[in-house]
Amino acid sequence: MAHYAIGDVQGCFDELEALLAKIGFNHGCDTLWLTGDIVNRGPKSLESLKFCMKHEDSVQIILGNHDLHLLAVLYGHGTMKKRDTIEPIVKHKHADKMRDWLRHQPLLVQKDSYLMVHAGLLPQWTAVQAAEFAREVEHSMRRSKHGEYFAEMYGNKPAAWSEDLRGADRLRLLVNVFTRMRALNADGSLDYDFKSTPSEMPPHLHAWFDAPNRRHLDHTIVFGHWSALGLLDSAEKKVLALDTGALWGGCLTAVNLADHSIVQEAAHGRLDW
Repeated sequence: MAHYAIGDVQGCFDELEALLAKIGFNHGCDTLWLTGDIVNRGPKSLESLKFCMKHEDSVQIILGNHDLHLLAVLYGHGTMKKRDTIEPIVKHKHADKMRDWLRHQPLLVQKDSYLMVHAGLLPQWTAVQAAEFAREVEHSMRRSKHGEYFAEMYGNKPAAWSEDLRGADRLRLLVNVFTRMRALNADGSLDYDFKSTPSEMPPHLHAWFDAPNRRHLDHTIVFGHWSALGLLDSAEKKVLALDTGALWGGCLTAVNLADHSIVQEAAHGRLDW
């Protein structure tokens, strides 16, 4: 029995199937983590989502920002963008069933010394606190029968975490940390604009995992989201970054969490903007 983690699929379903064949994945005994952004921008968002639903006993996903965008659109609180590839889901006869299944997926999962989120954790959060905050957002999404949560999800404010935050501001900041964060300012607030490589990061910013005094170093954080970062497996930083840009002509990456062996599938195409 093996336990794998794979980075952002984003509708690159052919690459996912080929990668699973390469590692000899067995749905009867192996398990798989997917780091979020199951859908959007790639050519087969519908197939990717249906795969996860079909194999939910062996495949565990978390929600990424593109998955949340799909939910907002399905609830009528988001607008499809020019480059979105979620229309086959939105117009599917079972769209409501897919929406309800996706809405009940987590923002964070843990197993042994591994913790998976889509983007990252704030340095001042312990793993226990992060799990509590994730459940807080999940509860709000799941109890919202008509998707009211998603009406106030979008936005960049507030940018800094405080225990005093309440209501929509608190939930928005939490979900932005879990699904959008890459770089932090010196005061610990989120920078939403930087998306390039760490070597190109301006001096007033630092990667979230380079922040001092991180309080969750008892876990290795498995995440995706930052395609320009690429594969980063650092025992020192206790991070395993897996978004290797299959969508952009890179590859899809699988890591066996038992020994950190790596298998990759090159992109079958390239999204050229």
